[in-house]
Amino acid sequence: MSTGDVLAAQISAPHINYGAIAPLLIVLGVGALGVLAEAALPRAYRYLVQVLLTLAAQVAALVIVIVEGVRHYASNPTLTANDALAVDGPALFLQGSILILGILATLLIADRRLERGGAFVAEAAVVAGTEADAKQARHQPSQTEVFPLTLFALGGMMLFCSANDLLTMFVALEVLSLPLYLACGLARRRRLLSQEAAVKYFLLGAFASAFFVYGMAMLYGFAGTVELHGIATAALSSNKSDLLMFVGLAMLAIGLLFKAAAVPFHVWTPDVYQGAPTPITALMASCTKIAAFGGILRVLYVAFLDSRWDWRPVLAVIAVATMLIGAVLAVTQTDIKRLLAYSSVANAGYVLTGVLSMQKSGITSSLFYLVAYGFTVVAAFGLLTLVRDADGEATHLSRWAGLGRKSPLLAGTFAFLMLSFAGIPLTSGFTTKFAVFGAALDGGQTALVIFGVISSVLLAFPYLRVIVLMYLQEPAEDAPTVAVPGAMTATALALGTVATLVFGLAPSLVLHVAQGAATFVG
Repeated sequence: MSTGDVLAAQISAPHINYGAIAPLLIVLGVGALGVLAEAALPRAYRYLVQVLLTLAAQVAALVIVIVEGVRHYASNPTLTANDALAVDGPALFLQGSILILGILATLLIADRRLERGGAFVAEAAVVAGTEADAKQARHQPSQTEVFPLTLFALGGMMLFCSANDLLTMFVALEVLSLPLYLACGLARRRRLLSQEAAVKYFLLGAFASAFFVYGMAMLYGFAGTVELHGIATAALSSNKSDLLMFVGLAMLAIGLLFKAAAVPFHVWTPDVYQGAPTPITALMASCTKIAAFGGILRVLYVAFLDSRWDWRPVLAVIAVATMLIGAVLAVTQTDIKRLLAYSSVANAGYVLTGVLSMQKSGITSSLFYLVAYGFTVVAAFGLLTLVRDADGEATHLSRWAGLGRKSPLLAGTFAFLMLSFAGIPLTSGFTTKFAVFGAALDGGQTALVIFGVISSVLLAFPYLRVIVLMYLQEPAEDAPTVAVPGAMTATALALGTVATLVFGLAPSLVLHVAQGAATFVG
C-alpha cells in the first residue's frame, strides 16, 4: 500500500449535514455572488440587483431556520461538520433573530430617498475633503459593495452563534468583524469622522482578536482540544495546572466582551457608533450584540458551567461596572448617537446579569432581551436618519429642541422608544429587564439586581432629557428639518416600533419560544 493510500485511509472527510447548515450556506453564498455581481454588472443595475439578492438571501435563510426549529433541531439538537457546528435551540433562535434584525438594517442601508445617492460614499478611495470628494458627494450614487459586506457580516454572526469549538468561533469572529471594519468607514457625510471610527474599530478589534487566539492556545494546552465539550471535561478532571485554564478563559473573555461592548472593553463603542453610517450603527447595535452574547452564552454554559474555578464573581464585577459606567457616561453625552452607544454598554451589563444566573431561565431571559432590544435600537437609529440639516443628520441634543411641535409623529415615536430604553411598563424595555432580573434573583445574584435597578434609574435621566427637549423647549430658528422616510425606512421603523410595543404588552409568545430554545446541545 502506498503512502498516499495510507494517508487516505487515515484521513476521512467529516460528515456534514448540509440541510442543518443551509441558512449559513445561503447567506455566505449569496454574499459571494454579490461580489461577482459587483464585477460583472454595469453600475446602473448593481443597486437593484444587490438589494434584491441581499433581502432574498436573508428571507430564504430565515424561512429555513424557522422550519428547522419547528420540525427538528430545537427539540433534537445535533452537531455537524465534525462537531464544529452546533444546530440547537440557542443557535437557531439567535440566527433567526440576527436575520430578522438584519433585514430591518438592510432596509435602512438600502434607502436612498433621505439623501441623494444614499448614506454611503461613492468611492471610498477618494481623499476626504478634496474637490473630487465634494463632487462625488453631490452627484454620484452610493457604492453597492456594502450589500455583500452586510451579508458576510451576518453570515459570520450566524456562524459565531453556532460554533462548537474555539477555532471555528475565531474564524466566525473574523468573518463578522472585517466587513464591519470596512463598512464603518463608508459614510458619505463627515468622512474623516467615519474613517477615524473605522481605524479605531479595526485596531482595537485586532487586539481583541489576538487576546482571543492567545486564550484559545492556553485552553488547548490545558484541555488538549479546542472543542467546547472537551474543555468542559478537562475543566472537571484534568491534572494539568489550573493556571492555563484561568489565563485561557480570561484572554478568551476579553475577545468576547469586546464585541459585547462590556466595560472595560467598551471604549471603541461611542466613537464607532458616532462615526459609522447610521444604518451600519443600527446593524452593529442589534445584530453584533446578539452574536457576541451568543458566543458568550455557549462558551460559559457549555465549556465552563461546572469548572473547578468559580469565575462568576469576576464576571459579576464586570457586569456591575458595565451597568454603572454605561449609565453614568450616558448622562454626560450631548450627542444622541453617543448617548445610545453608552446605553448599549449599559444594556450589555443587563444581559450579563441574566447570563450569570447560570440557569435555564438565564438563557431564556437573555435570548428574549437580545431580540427585543434589537428591534428597539434599530428603530431608534432609523429615526435619527430623518432629522437632518445642511450637514446631514442632526444628532446634537440641542438640535432636537422643540421637535415635538415640528413633527409630532416622529417625536412621539422617539419618546416611546426612549421610555422603552428606560424600562417603563407597557414597553419591551420593562419586560426584558423584569425577565433578566428575575432570572438573576433565581440564581442568587441579588446584588447584581440591586446594581441593575440603580443603573436603570440613572439611565432614565438622559432618556427623559431628550423627551423634555423635544416637547418643553422652543425650536431654534435654524431648526433641522424632518425628512419624509422612504418605503424601506418606514417599514423598518414601523416593525421596530410595533415589536417594542407588542413585546411590552404580550411578551409570552416570544418568551415561550425562547424557553423552548434554551437548551445547548450536550
